[in-house]
Amino acid sequence: MNRTTRTARTTRALAVSVLVLGLGACSAESVDEAVGKAVDTTVDETYEVTYEVTGTSVDEITYHGGGGEAMEPELETVTKPTLPWKKTVKLRGIMPPAVTPLALEAGGADVTCSITYKGKVIKEAKGEGMLAAGGCVAVSPIVG
Repeated sequence: MNRTTRTARTTRALAVSVLVLGLGACSAESVDEAVGKAVDTTVDETYEVTYEVTGTSVDEITYHGGGGEAMEPELETVTKPTLPWKKTVKLRGIMPPAVTPLALEAGGADVTCSITYKGKVIKEAKGEGMLAAGGCVAVSPIVG
């Protein structure tokens, strides 16, 4: 029994040593370099999404149209849109797809929005009431 315990400890110590030596071979610079390359590749990659808005009495639609920086996208706005409304845009990198319909109507409104990527709906939302801002915001589909 004592021999089995020593063998298990020796095996564990050897495994830990190999792991430490292996990790030591990876310098912080090489890890930073690899992460930097992955971020650059992701930031430069583009993708298309389609925004759709349906409902009644939508006064305004605001959406990310592809301009600006990935984390500070420029917003584009359509006033008094004809429903149903549909727009395909090209976004870049980690920029999140987002569309926000706004309906102001005393009698209430019924608004639905969706974001589609490669034929699949990745986000859908519905808003009802006097102020319906049923916005759709999704994570960039190329991340992760």
